[in-house]
Amino acid sequence: MASGGWTHAALAHASGVDPKSVERWINLGRTPRRVTALRAAEVLGEDVHTLWPALRQARTARAVSPELVALYAQRADLPVSVFAELLAQAQRRIDVLVYAAVFLHEAYPRLNDLLSERATEGCSVRIAVGDADSANVQQRGQEEAFGHGIESRCRLALMHYRPLLGLPGIEVRTHGTTLYNSLYRADEQVLVNAHVWGVNAFAAPVWHLRRNNRGGMFDTYMESFDAVWETARPVER
Repeated sequence: MASGGWTHAALAHASGVDPKSVERWINLGRTPRRVTALRAAEVLGEDVHTLWPALRQARTARAVSPELVALYAQRADLPVSVFAELLAQAQRRIDVLVYAAVFLHEAYPRLNDLLSERATEGCSVRIAVGDADSANVQQRGQEEAFGHGIESRCRLALMHYRPLLGLPGIEVRTHGTTLYNSLYRADEQVLVNAHVWGVNAFAAPVWHLRRNNRGGMFDTYMESFDAVWETARPVER
């Protein structure tokens, strides 16, 4: 960068840094912190990315979360084997939050066996499906032009999971919340099927996250699962 008509001391004062920092920017090509760089660029009347191109690269790098493993344009792009293999890897926890997601049982008939096996090995399994009689489920059917079909699929999903009721380590509940995302968690990984107004879930995006640190995207989704779980009603045998 060039300091134009500014002395190092004057630019340092205007930018709120030590003159030696300005010397390092100019003589050694160092890149200041973003806040400082923006202040200095404003003082010089220059574009911050012209002065320090590295800031553009750093900003681009941070735009993608380190927790993001993969992004899919729609759920239909993922074979059911992806869901099954993820759940099969779980050692401690499996959480599923959906309205129906009967595609899992339809395409992978061994799903109940898989969940039972994981529970037998000590894995905690929580399944939350939509309450077919809830206003939010019925509203979703209208929004997706699916009518009463979604209510029927919620009841079908519950029928699929009923054989698991009463098994140690497995809980099944129904919920009536507005579902913004379907979640398929296995330990520190989760597949998030975003819901888009007027679009069936199979045509909506999916992102695969792996927990990277506390308070990240993974934790945000898991906190939402826990909040829904608290409102959900246990299914009786």
